[in-house]
Amino acid sequence: MCNPEEAALLRLEEVFSATLARVNSYVLQPLLPAAPEPSDPWGRECLRLLQQLHKSSQQLWEVTEESLHSLQERLRHPDSTGLESLLLLRDADRVLQAHIEYIESYTSCMVVQAFQKAAKRRSEYWRGQRKALRQLLSGVSSEGSVGASPGQALHQPLTHHVQQYVLLLLSLGDTIGEHHPTQELVVNAVTLFGNLQSFMKQALDQAAATQALWHTLRGRPRDVLCTPAHRLLQDSQDVPVTVAPLRAERVLLFDDALVLLQGHNVHTFDLKLVWVDPEQDGCTFHLLTPEEQFSFCAKDSQGQAVWQWKVTQAVRQVLRGKKDFPVLGAGLEPSQPPACRCAEYTFRAEGRLCQATYEGEWCRARPHGKGTLKWPDGRNHVGNFCQGLEHGFGIRLLPQASEDRFDCYKCHWREGSMCGYGICEYSTDEVYKGYFQEGLRHGFGVLESGPQAPQPFRYTGHWERGQRSGYGIEEDGDRGERYIGMWQAGQRHGPGVVVTQAGVCYQGTFQADKTVGPGILLSEDDSLYEGTFTRDLTLMGKGKVTFPNGFTLEGSFGSGAGRGLHTQGVLDTAALPPDPSSTCKRQLGVGAFPVESRWQGVYRPFQDFVCAGCPRDLQEALLGFDVQSSRELRRSQDYLCCERTHPEDSVGSMEDILEELLQHREPKALQPYLRKALSNSLHPLGKLLRTLMLTFQATYAGVGANKHLQELAQEEVKQHARELWAAYRGLLRVALQRKGQALEEDEDTETRDLQVHGLVLPLMLPSFYSELFTLYLLLHEREDSFYSQGIANLSLFPDTQLLEFLDVQKHLWPLKDLTLTSNQRYSLVRDKCFLSATECLQKIMTTVDPREKLEVLERTYGEIEGTVSRVLGREYKLPMDDLLPLLIYVVSRARIQHLGAEIHLIRDMMDPNHTGGLYDFLLTALESCYEHIQKEDMRLHRLPGHWHSRELW
Repeated sequence: MCNPEEAALLRLEEVFSATLARVNSYVLQPLLPAAPEPSDPWGRECLRLLQQLHKSSQQLWEVTEESLHSLQERLRHPDSTGLESLLLLRDADRVLQAHIEYIESYTSCMVVQAFQKAAKRRSEYWRGQRKALRQLLSGVSSEGSVGASPGQALHQPLTHHVQQYVLLLLSLGDTIGEHHPTQELVVNAVTLFGNLQSFMKQALDQAAATQALWHTLRGRPRDVLCTPAHRLLQDSQDVPVTVAPLRAERVLLFDDALVLLQGHNVHTFDLKLVWVDPEQDGCTFHLLTPEEQFSFCAKDSQGQAVWQWKVTQAVRQVLRGKKDFPVLGAGLEPSQPPACRCAEYTFRAEGRLCQATYEGEWCRARPHGKGTLKWPDGRNHVGNFCQGLEHGFGIRLLPQASEDRFDCYKCHWREGSMCGYGICEYSTDEVYKGYFQEGLRHGFGVLESGPQAPQPFRYTGHWERGQRSGYGIEEDGDRGERYIGMWQAGQRHGPGVVVTQAGVCYQGTFQADKTVGPGILLSEDDSLYEGTFTRDLTLMGKGKVTFPNGFTLEGSFGSGAGRGLHTQGVLDTAALPPDPSSTCKRQLGVGAFPVESRWQGVYRPFQDFVCAGCPRDLQEALLGFDVQSSRELRRSQDYLCCERTHPEDSVGSMEDILEELLQHREPKALQPYLRKALSNSLHPLGKLLRTLMLTFQATYAGVGANKHLQELAQEEVKQHARELWAAYRGLLRVALQRKGQALEEDEDTETRDLQVHGLVLPLMLPSFYSELFTLYLLLHEREDSFYSQGIANLSLFPDTQLLEFLDVQKHLWPLKDLTLTSNQRYSLVRDKCFLSATECLQKIMTTVDPREKLEVLERTYGEIEGTVSRVLGREYKLPMDDLLPLLIYVVSRARIQHLGAEIHLIRDMMDPNHTGGLYDFLLTALESCYEHIQKEDMRLHRLPGHWHSRELW
């Protein structure tokens, strides 16, 4: 059974639906002008607003009709259709939204006086419609203004209708009782439409105040401010307030902007970019904007409270994106606007940001967080900001004079300038990867020309305030040479070494990019010149040449156009052959560049990172980042992203790295952990190793593969191992500090060397082995050629004859290992004796670890002793007199290539703690074998005729 209130609601909806239809017919339709459309901008704007009002009116009528239909169904079938089927209850929000859209469209027309302007065009028509309008309205007098009646007719029925909604719904709630299933729906509808009443009243009041405001403004202020979207919230003429430092004559607070009027000047501030300082001083409060700060001073505390509250709520409302409901300041959101927000702003004040547009995150009137900065001249910056300045990772595009060419900086920034690691790709196709400070290259970095550059070059080394300074390597592809040495102010300055593609090496002193004073020059044929030079390393002035055969030429040298090199001096042909260490094996650069300070620019960022406690926000800035880049994309302004690989993607956060480090401190777990860390380019230790590899290759690969740089390289590898161990210790110290613990006292030199040579060096040596071993090959090429010839000669011997030739005692011969047929003789069998020892020794080439190579040598010695013990039938310890010929036999049969280079690398890289021990003894024995085999060629030529190689068979 239906309630009387439901019947009353039905009648109310019928009346309102009919009223909306008549209003549309008598009022709205006549207000819309017939074609053609108005030609002036304001006329077109008023037409647009009236059309929008007509659309809203139609939607409101459709919702009313749907509500009416639901009431009719309820009254026709009260038993099968419950109260919850009423549109007013089941979809009250939809009904509410239709009313809100209508009232907002109506007030927009009201603000710009669209009704009055439209009515003037048909004033005679409206005078004739007074009687019809009186039936729709109450309180419209015949003396009223011609334009007032249409406006009243468009809102008064709505106001009355909503008021009746509330009364009838309240009565319905009382009738059904609080335990009825639909009681909650009724209460919700009462609340919504009660709030709608308050909303409508506020909207009409604000529109009336805004409409009245336009009458008080003249000229430019009116032209600028008079828009249908504005709603006046507060006027300083109503509640006086003064503004400093800008002495505004009038202050207007709209729902989307704060306006300061100063004569004909209008200063408008978007409320999205206005911050109210929570601190206040008496009757004064402060506002922050991107470029200015204002103090608002009211006459009394009440006036100050009104202004501060309204500005605060207006800011909060505009950030929320829709009007507060039902009134300003109401709602579930926090009463204070957020300090951090997103907005777009174009800077106007003179300075570096003049005319630049920033879009992104803000905090207290400053760009803060992620954002994009664009200048009219094409400059772009995308990245992180802090208190108005670029801070953190960012990408900057700088347009160049040539069309569609940009310099692209992908760097870390600090307080507005590049600081930390960055990658810069220039419009010239040059690329810089390294560190910056205050916007300039500073620290370690690599600058490389484009692949198609007419004069290709690459510099790997240190920078100071944008210039090459300190230790650095420059490769000049055009001249085919590499400079290794010191720099100052962008020029070669101090001790340096030049290596050319032709194999020529120079060491001397440079000043302002020119050689000064004496130097030495080593040619590919091991001739040595000591004296002075020209810029292109031509002999000039006094000097001395030592030829490979020992002859010397000392005097004055010079050159002239078309004359070639000429000299005046003394040629000495009686001199003894030079010491190989002074010519072919002379090492350059040793002592001139202390290994401890050579690559401090690489070590220092890691040390700074550790000293700072390994903060995550500095990890990329100090240790660098992995980035995928494309030259084609870089040439476009759209290239404002950087696909960086973050450390968390592979090895976890810094906290995880330090935690894992603590879990692997034990000796058995430490080596696998370090191997994993060094092999991962995203781990701090792995990043450091990758950078050291880069410097090593830049120095010693390609043109730098010169035998005279071998000692420079091997001491560098050892230093890198020490620095990597120190880096691990630094990380361990930070990890312990975070746990409230302290690292044990500093290691002594012996303990450190044990860890460096026994733990770190074997793990990192593979990364440098290719370039390093090449230098050893070149340095010992001559001895290895003699050794190879000796091996070739010895390989012609059958086993028994070779054992006899090497004076191996016959009772030590393993003849039992020779399984012969009736047609074979001992003198014809080869590669059978000491086979296990031979195969064991060959494994020395399968590893790069010096300790593992020594272990192979130790096992070879064990295999030789084992074979001899088996032959003798008892345990037998070989004395040196017996071991050496047997070892020579095994080495000759193993046929290890470049054994001299292998031996010297093992000797240089072996753990100093092995000096004087078994490994040292075995390596010395292997060295003796190597030296004996080199001399076998001479011995074979002095043997009786039956030992001639042609008669060995």
